[in-house]
Amino acid sequence: MSTDTTASVSTHVLDTSIGRPAVAVTVSLAARSGGAAQYVTLGGSATDADGRCTDLPALPEGTTHVRLVLDTESYFTAKKQAEAQQDAPRVRDSGAFFPEVTIAFAVTPGEHYHVPLLLNPFGYSVYRGS
Repeated sequence: MSTDTTASVSTHVLDTSIGRPAVAVTVSLAARSGGAAQYVTLGGSATDADGRCTDLPALPEGTTHVRLVLDTESYFTAKKQAEAQQDAPRVRDSGAFFPEVTIAFAVTPGEHYHVPLLLNPFGYSVYRGS
């Protein structure tokens, strides 16, 4: 929950290659105060069964920039193993061209930032959601 002096962040990851939420994607959250400051990792979480990550750590007062790092390689590796165990036909390479997705953005105190990630093995798109 945000206050007047802090911002808050959530994300939602959708696997567009299957049209479903991306479950168990590890997300790391870092923040900094000012463009010249170093990012400090605050912690992380993983996406739930709906591909959402709403329990990221609170941002410290004075945060101006946030960085999310999503471990897409582990997600696609686990997915590839699950497909192999189910003897599912392979219609595409299940590897991850991008082993991680890093999203850095500016924040304003008192605002909530929902940052969805549309993901497939060979590309991704992000935007500020609501």
